Amino acid sequence: MFFKVEKKSKDCKARAGLLTINNIEIPTPVFMPVGTQGTVKAIDQQKLKDFDTRIILSNTYHIYLRPGAEVIEHFGGLHKFINWDMPILTDSGGYQIFSLKDLRKLTEEGVHFSSHIDGSKHFFSPESVIDIQRKLGSDIMMVLDECTPYPATIEEAAKSADLSSRWAIRSKQQFSISNSLYGREQYLFSIGQGSIYHDLRKDYIKKMIDIGFDGYAIGGLSVGEPSEIMYEIVDVSTDILPVDKPRYLMGVGTPENILEAIDRGIDMFDCVLPTRNARNGQLFTSKGKINIRNARYKLSGKPIDEEIDLLSSQSYSLGYLRHLFIAGEILGLQLATQQNIAFYLWLVKTAREKIRAGEYIQWKKLFLEHYQNSD
Repeated sequence: MFFKVEKKSKDCKARAGLLTINNIEIPTPVFMPVGTQGTVKAIDQQKLKDFDTRIILSNTYHIYLRPGAEVIEHFGGLHKFINWDMPILTDSGGYQIFSLKDLRKLTEEGVHFSSHIDGSKHFFSPESVIDIQRKLGSDIMMVLDECTPYPATIEEAAKSADLSSRWAIRSKQQFSISNSLYGREQYLFSIGQGSIYHDLRKDYIKKMIDIGFDGYAIGGLSVGEPSEIMYEIVDVSTDILPVDKPRYLMGVGTPENILEAIDRGIDMFDCVLPTRNARNGQLFTSKGKINIRNARYKLSGKPIDEEIDLLSSQSYSLGYLRHLFIAGEILGLQLATQQNIAFYLWLVKTAREKIRAGEYIQWKKLFLEHYQNSD
């Protein structure tokens, strides 16, 4: 893996970079569509390629449960199983286990949990999660961590962060003594914890830097804290993260969140919002948000998005898309998903262009002023 910063903003910490993984170049900032179970919902892999998607995210927890790591290994890895030859990042499953708090028990060794599918009993350790991701063959692997809930006292956050840091050490050790299975190099990212407490975050990052990872994620955010606190934590984190390694803000977020995080030096993003909201009838467009079920669009002949040059945007009217949603047609979900994925990719691509042109701060301000006053 190779990462270089090509351009820095003079007015903020925004940066345009180039991440090269297994000979695939990924311009940053980059948005990774979420394919939790080996599929980005309501859009196929070829369409993702048509939109110039360079990397997607899948989830270790979900794929471990169904179809199972052994099935993926039988097919020669996740890339072959899902017919995707571009990079894949796999989350470790820590967040999913966090969200199943009534079905799991944390110990020093790892976490015991019950499947949300059938109630069967399972155990994840830092070592086993590395081994599972070796079988999946993802390009970027994440360490197992405990996602600290919000709110948490400083004592609770410190205890949680200490556990995650010990797990990170064990993850790195297991990564170092194991090998990739399918001829693709695999890389390991740490996940920063520490809740909303600045000193905990700083101490945690310093520990991760001492251990040494290929990239550094910021976790434990977008779990209920106010946006301004999230931005503070991102700022504190990027102040001390290595400048020559990619920085990944996990599970964030809205277009506003992404632009503010780019402002603070983040390179990589993922979020389920574009696909989830699409299925609920909310479109993200270059002109703002659209709730397509709104009656105002019943007779609209306007294209979905004139700015983003996509077949789906240019060929179908808002009136037709509204009809598809009202009628419960699957094509409506597909077109809305295509639009939202395309918008998120367009957003980070445009941000990159503005950073390179030295215009990021001005563009972000004007864009958000217009965007936040939309539908």
